[in-house]
Amino acid sequence: MNDNPTLLSDFLAPGVDADEVPELAALSAARPMLDAFITLFRGTEAEVLMRLLVLREIGQEAEVPRWSPEALRARFAYLDPVKLETVLKRLRDNALLSIGEDGNYFLSDIGRNAVAALVMLLRFGEEEDAELGFLTAQLAGLQAVGSVTPEALGHLLSKLNDLSWHFEEAIASGSEFRIVDARRRLSANGRWLERGTDILNQLLADPEVSFDIARIAQRIGLAQSRLARVDAAFQRALNKIESQRVTLGGSGISSSDVAAWLRKQDVASLAGLLADAVSAIPDPALLAGGHELLDRAEAVLDGQANAIDAATPLPPADLAPVASAPPTEDLALLEHFTGRLEGLPAPQPLHAVIAGGGFGPASYRLSLLALLADGEDASPEEGPVGDFMRLPLDVVFNDTLTPVGEDEIAAMTLGEVRPRGAASPVPATDAVDADGAPLISP
Repeated sequence: MNDNPTLLSDFLAPGVDADEVPELAALSAARPMLDAFITLFRGTEAEVLMRLLVLREIGQEAEVPRWSPEALRARFAYLDPVKLETVLKRLRDNALLSIGEDGNYFLSDIGRNAVAALVMLLRFGEEEDAELGFLTAQLAGLQAVGSVTPEALGHLLSKLNDLSWHFEEAIASGSEFRIVDARRRLSANGRWLERGTDILNQLLADPEVSFDIARIAQRIGLAQSRLARVDAAFQRALNKIESQRVTLGGSGISSSDVAAWLRKQDVASLAGLLADAVSAIPDPALLAGGHELLDRAEAVLDGQANAIDAATPLPPADLAPVASAPPTEDLALLEHFTGRLEGLPAPQPLHAVIAGGGFGPASYRLSLLALLADGEDASPEEGPVGDFMRLPLDVVFNDTLTPVGEDEIAAMTLGEVRPRGAASPVPATDAVDADGAPLISP
């Protein structure tokens, strides 16, 4: 690393010294490792690739980690000898390679750590999302040796939030291709999400974990929960797109098939398809001939056109059409049922109260009784529904079924309807189905 204080001060505000910035302390302490990466990545792209190639190949020889100059020249016979010597000298001068007393080359500790970090990063970039896999594996290693830091957890949390935003944007776009691509990306990272969950469980189970680590770990758990629910959101969005898909006649080809085919074409193919279909400058249409233009010009010169425009009268007044009454909902059954319940003298069995007219009207009356549970505060101020909800009645359900065998009703939930305040032997329970409604079977 360049230790020139003048160059470093150029990046700081006037009057600020490098020692006054605590964020630079950790970087300054890691100068040997930073120097290694600067050595690897400074220069042209070709120079960087050659340094990484040589350093990686030397590090892969695990059985015999020391290389003689002759063995290196034989191993890299496809490289120019002068260029190879230049690369070896650069790596040796910057402490990435070392030379033993026997004159053989071997990786220094800093060089081996740099190669190991690059190999791990390249491994996770082959199939899955490189960043999430690398961060999770890095966190697993830190957790195994008990060196987890809030900074390492923060990187994982940032990546999870970035994935969540990416998936939400894909759903909001309404693009089938973006949604499918995002879903494939989520599936590729599935095992890293599971591995991250295992690490979090172990961290939170440790009673001696620090407060900062526990706080970030809980936030990572919430981010993972959001990602676990994203797949269902993907499916709903795809179902909506499927309902809007258009099929081209009886060919069986949908608009999505056409869009997918167009996305695979290159620019030249698309330009060829549009060559005879789109005109950059539309041809002007002939709207009038010479005789028509001459007649119009004569009228303008004589002032007839202005006189016609000025003398245009308004249309005569007309009566507005009488609008028919808007359709209204038929609430006769509700009003009749309200009248029956208003005169209820004593508690009555539920099946006796709702029976009459067949299964359909009985189901309607049973659904109306559910409104009474909301009380008067939830009722409308006026109208038949408000009158019904203000009835001084209590509806009680039991958790068992009672046979009815009449009026198209085979069995239904046992219960009763009674005036408010009246005692009843039927115990009150929450006997409802999965949708929160009492049971009734035709």
